[in-house]
Amino acid sequence: MEVKTYPLTMTVNGRQVTVQVEADELLVDVIRDRLGLTGTKIGCNEGECGACTVIMDGQAVLSCLIPALRAQGREIITIEGLSDGETLHPLQQAFVEHGAVQCGYCIPGFILSAKALLDVNPHPDREQIKEAIAGNLCRCTGYVKILEAIEAVAQRTDG
Repeated sequence: MEVKTYPLTMTVNGRQVTVQVEADELLVDVIRDRLGLTGTKIGCNEGECGACTVIMDGQAVLSCLIPALRAQGREIITIEGLSDGETLHPLQQAFVEHGAVQCGYCIPGFILSAKALLDVNPHPDREQIKEAIAGNLCRCTGYVKILEAIEAVAQRTDG
């Protein structure tokens, strides 16, 4: 039996891509398996942990819950799309400087959730940061260093 596939065209990290997907495929699987962008993690596959967070059209979304075909014509940013060559994004750099990375598995989701927040609110307070990352779980930290890293970027005047 031949499986029916559909063309999916989206912009991923600034580059337009077209891939053939099955109707029931999830965005996380397309990002990881078809595009090779493995910084987007699969933690729970139920939308509970935030490891699969990407930015779609400016909003942090859980890619394990999104049918891939819903990304048609959309702009997707993954953790790989934040750095500029060897230069880390300010959030990535702050996570390193503040020791907010332990095992690192959850960190891409935290960084993308924080980026989506900072893109619309460059100077959030701690409560707004907590709300933005509430869907991201970390089993290694007490979240203090993660909050400090995000706050450090939010306090910079250059955005």
